[in-house]
Amino acid sequence: MNWWEAAVLGLIQGLTEFLPISSSGHLVLGKYLLGLSDASASNVTFEVFVHFGTALSILTVYHARIVELIRDTFRAFAKPGQLAHSYQTNESFRIALFILLTLIPTGVVYLLLKDFLEAKFNDPRFVCAMLFVTGILLLLTLFRKNPDGAWTPLKAFVTGLAQAAAMMPGISRSGSTICAALYQNVSPQKAADFSFLMLLPVVLGATLIQGMELMEEGFALHWLPLVIGTVVAYLSGIIAIKVVLDFVRRGNLQYFAYYCFAAGALGLWLISAS
Repeated sequence: MNWWEAAVLGLIQGLTEFLPISSSGHLVLGKYLLGLSDASASNVTFEVFVHFGTALSILTVYHARIVELIRDTFRAFAKPGQLAHSYQTNESFRIALFILLTLIPTGVVYLLLKDFLEAKFNDPRFVCAMLFVTGILLLLTLFRKNPDGAWTPLKAFVTGLAQAAAMMPGISRSGSTICAALYQNVSPQKAADFSFLMLLPVVLGATLIQGMELMEEGFALHWLPLVIGTVVAYLSGIIAIKVVLDFVRRGNLQYFAYYCFAAGALGLWLISAS
């Protein structure tokens, strides 16, 4: 992978990780069109670094909120006899628990379907089909007018199921989780913020696991494409988060649906023509 390919893939990762158009799907299609193999060690290493770049994007945009969540959670558990009271009175503590709750379906689905999911990353036609599914999910938000509710444990768990489904390439993680929240009458701002915050432990955990596997196997680092890809993913990720927040507040997610339909159709056409 040369520097410009790293920049292109870093840009794809940074934008599509947060825009509701599927980062995994776009990376699969991008690598297919660039002739890069998903199985090569260098590309696996690259994915670890660019995912870390998007994690840094979340930390940058939500740093104050993340500090608040961690601080209030530690304070609550420091007084175990008052956990019920803390849950009732402290919103940050509740949100932190709800984020942990979303990890249960995500982790279970990954453990049970790991091999199946990884195989689908080598099937660009499947990715294109799932982009159409993402488009439909986004388009259906038009039927949920002015959601204004708050989070509950059940809503968080259902949103975790949506995140688990988004491990299939072509299903947008941010799109599916934001849509799941909106369908359950969670207000747009709370839906978007929760979607990005619940991604952070998933990305950091996946990055740690993949990084440890790479260290055990031994690999040679080519720093220039790694650094370029990570920086581009980080900067574009910040922009993408702010763009999505604006679109969600305005209730305009359907525009991303039209993009997903077009991208899926274009991908199928390019694959058939190649």
